[in-house]
Amino acid sequence: MSLTMIILMLIGGWLAVAAAMLWGVLRITRRHHHAYIPPSAPGKAEKPARHHATAH
Repeated sequence: MSLTMIILMLIGGWLAVAAAMLWGVLRITRRHHHAYIPPSAPGKAEKPARHHATAH
């Protein structure tokens, strides 16, 4: 096998692995993408509950 063929096969294999990894990442991000829910406008400012630090 010639040196040129070895180099071309090495580059082709690297490109195949890179494409497979990219496809897998894109597939995962598409599957686990959550719909955007816009934050609701605050109607009335609520005061946080006042509890002691040791309250259960």
